Amino acid sequence: MTKPYRLGIDLGGTKIEAVLLDAAGEMVLRERVATPPGYRAILSSIQKLSVLAEQRAGVELALGVGLPGAISPRTGLLRNANTVCLNGRDLLADLQLLTQRPVRAQNDANCFALSEAMDGAAADFNMVFGVIIGTGTGGGLVWNKQLITGRHAIAGEWGHNPLPWVKPFDIQRDCYCGKQGCVETFLSGPGLSANVAALTGKRLSSRQIVAGAERGDADCSEQMDHYYDQLARALAQVINIVDPDAIVLGGGMSNIQRLYSELPRRLGQYVFSDYVDTVFLAPKFGDSSGVRGAAWLWD
Repeated sequence: MTKPYRLGIDLGGTKIEAVLLDAAGEMVLRERVATPPGYRAILSSIQKLSVLAEQRAGVELALGVGLPGAISPRTGLLRNANTVCLNGRDLLADLQLLTQRPVRAQNDANCFALSEAMDGAAADFNMVFGVIIGTGTGGGLVWNKQLITGRHAIAGEWGHNPLPWVKPFDIQRDCYCGKQGCVETFLSGPGLSANVAALTGKRLSSRQIVAGAERGDADCSEQMDHYYDQLARALAQVINIVDPDAIVLGGGMSNIQRLYSELPRRLGQYVFSDYVDTVFLAPKFGDSSGVRGAAWLWD
């Protein structure tokens, strides 16, 4: 039976967003509120958004929630969230108790991948890898429109593998996860800025570096060339393991248009194949893709 509506809520560090999708996947309601300080206040904000959505839908709704972290299959508690007041909490049970509704929750990168695989840019492909490259890195894997989470609920966490085939311009630095040289320390926006500062002494934001390269600044152009190569190496590792049909790029760094031409031409030297025709796509739903994917958790 087709569900008349799906409710998705994305819990971010600065905002909480809710969307209501109709049976065709069209967005009929979208609301955002600032993320309040404190665990209980966050739960209350989610409840208020769900009530607002139910008023619009006219029916009771199950919740799909995108999280900045993952729920441990062993303990049921949230872990690895950069909204630190959520860590160690039984968020799923607390939300179900507060809302008196069924709740499903997944990492926000998983939700992004699911959205783009269901009816987004990669809807015509079977194996889809969704990539987040923004203030951090993340990823999600979808097969035949079914989210793959893995035994430890960490499938797709490519950002906390080491950058492969290290080159002289790969400056190793500590990652917040406690290890060194993680992909995230190179490919996130802050990672790019840190790399440029270490190699050139220039203190520039990722936006300034990209803009400088577009203007023809020699230092910025060279650093962006390094970045394209680092991203190609990191994604080649993903391709060598899961061999997706399509990779959808999300997050702020995915707005760099040259990524979509630079990656295909660089991958051949790193992928263990005689050819590479992995398709690289920009997200159809932009920064709303994650919250839409949360709604699709109840498909």
